[in-house]
Amino acid sequence: MTFSDIFKSSFLESVTEFSVIDTAVGMVFALVIGLFIFMVYKKTFLGVMYSTGFSMTLIGLCLVTTLVIMAVTSNVVLSLGMVGALSIVRFRAAIKEPMEIVFLFWAIAGGIVIGAGMIPLAVIGSALIGIIFILFTNRKVHDNPYILILNCVNEKTEEAAMKLAEKSADRLMVKSKTVNAAGIEMTIELRTKDATTAFVNRIHEIDGVEDATLVSYNGEYMS
Repeated sequence: MTFSDIFKSSFLESVTEFSVIDTAVGMVFALVIGLFIFMVYKKTFLGVMYSTGFSMTLIGLCLVTTLVIMAVTSNVVLSLGMVGALSIVRFRAAIKEPMEIVFLFWAIAGGIVIGAGMIPLAVIGSALIGIIFILFTNRKVHDNPYILILNCVNEKTEEAAMKLAEKSADRLMVKSKTVNAAGIEMTIELRTKDATTAFVNRIHEIDGVEDATLVSYNGEYMS
């Protein structure tokens, strides 16, 4: 069998056989699912810096994956070539949050399922995933943890500052304490009773307290 016979065979003629309507419907649903993933990501984002570029990538990734899967499922030879082409692709983008990986896989999975023609599965699955993300992410923690950093001149000042901090916090724990010729430096983890920070002003007004710094802390970053 020569190359001419191969190209004349019906095995490759199926490359041009596709439905314009099916393609349009699949791309429209991919766009809808991509926009839904975009909105869920924006709604549930808890990081420090929101990236619009990454959000738009989720929409584009869903569309591109759908298009690729449609092409792959239309012909076996084309699918083999597509696998070989995609095997040399390398991604260098840095992932800042673990949840970003979940959204990337969600967009890819949505595109694969839609491209394979299982649109109801993509719609129902994406709806359930989105609802779960929104419900669990919107559970706010009311007793936000804080880190209180105190610089006191002597032990008497330290005791007065600690008494005031204990009155204003549900619970606290001394994380570190440094004593030197300049005074006493303490790092205290605490949880406030009513999310107010006015008690820091009262602590700073104590004679002998040189500095009082309160930092919000969630276990991952400080701000």
